[in-house]
This record gives sequence, C-alpha cells and structure tokens, in this order.
Amino acid sequence: MKLNLKAFALTCGIFWGVSMFLMTLWVVNLGSGYNALLESFRSFYIGYTISNVGSVLGLIYGFLDGLIGGAIFVWIYNKLAK
Repeated sequence: MKLNLKAFALTCGIFWGVSMFLMTLWVVNLGSGYNALLESFRSFYIGYTISNVGSVLGLIYGFLDGLIGGAIFVWIYNKLAK
C-alpha cells in the first residue's frame, strides 16, 4: 500500500510545528516541564529561544522539519513497499 507523500508530509509538518509551538508556550507560561528538551533544540534551530517569539520560530522550524522528515520517510516507505 502506497502512502500519499504530500498528505503525510503536510500532516507531519503541522503536527511537529504545533507541538513545538505549544511546548514552548507551556514552558514560557508555566516555567516547568520541557526545559532541557527545548534547550537542546537551540542547537538545531537557529534563533530559537524559549520565549513568545521563540514559539513562533519553533512553529516555523518545526513545520519545515516535520515536512521534510515526513516526505523522506514516505519516499523510503513507498520505495520499499513496491
């Protein structure tokens, strides 16, 4: 069964982007939980910080990261499923 590349990549991008946005806002507003995890993302996402502006950057970076990662996953899956 082949997977739809565009749909899967878009779903992964939306999921990861929204996850980064919500995790960052969670830490900004409540100050606990994912600090160490989010701090590690600073090495991958240039300009990302744990702040309100950082949550928007996390949304953008997360969307692009999820989109590309999802597309690569489906491309490999579809090649192996033939």
